[in-house]
Amino acid sequence: MVAASPSPAVAPDADDLLACPTCDALLKAPAVAVGETARCPRCNTVIEAPRTQAMTRIIMLALSALILMVAAIFFPFLELEAAGMIRRSSLLDTVMAFSGGLTEPLTIAMAALIVVLPTIRFLGLLYVLGPMAFGWHPARHAAPVFRLVEMLRPWAMAEVFVVGVAVALVKVAGLAHISLGPAFWAFVALVIVTVLKDNFMSRVTVWKTLDARRRS
Repeated sequence: MVAASPSPAVAPDADDLLACPTCDALLKAPAVAVGETARCPRCNTVIEAPRTQAMTRIIMLALSALILMVAAIFFPFLELEAAGMIRRSSLLDTVMAFSGGLTEPLTIAMAALIVVLPTIRFLGLLYVLGPMAFGWHPARHAAPVFRLVEMLRPWAMAEVFVVGVAVALVKVAGLAHISLGPAFWAFVALVIVTVLKDNFMSRVTVWKTLDARRRS
């Protein structure tokens, strides 16, 4: 493990400084080898943790997430049976359920938070990391795209939707027979893949790689 050192009294080059994402401590970027972990000396937050083949794994997980997103949107999500009546719904039906009247903004918000923004993040990661995984120079505007990907991270709430569905199923289970469709399991797999992708990704390493490839 490598500890990122605090900024010295004599200010170094700004390119050598970074801020801790948790406590905002200004640190001198350490040289971190693959397999090592750099942590903030103040709050012990992981600053950088490069891993072998991490870029390739992130690309594969992002591509898998896109495929799962397509399956989650178009395949049946849930089937409810009550009083002899059966109702099937997809994720798209769920989003469009609030599309009329005063609740229309809720439709836009749901579509953005559980479908549009996660999809933009996955596509953005493929755009940024894809060329570098093959050893090429970064794609045009790769840095702004990766900055957008990071800005959208708190707003992509697929996992929150899954938790909400689970809570709703517990409440509805006593009123109707519920069958989970393939889209539900695709969405659960999507959340797991997203968590794995975020765990593999060292953002400081990505920025360093972008900068190094641009200069080479």
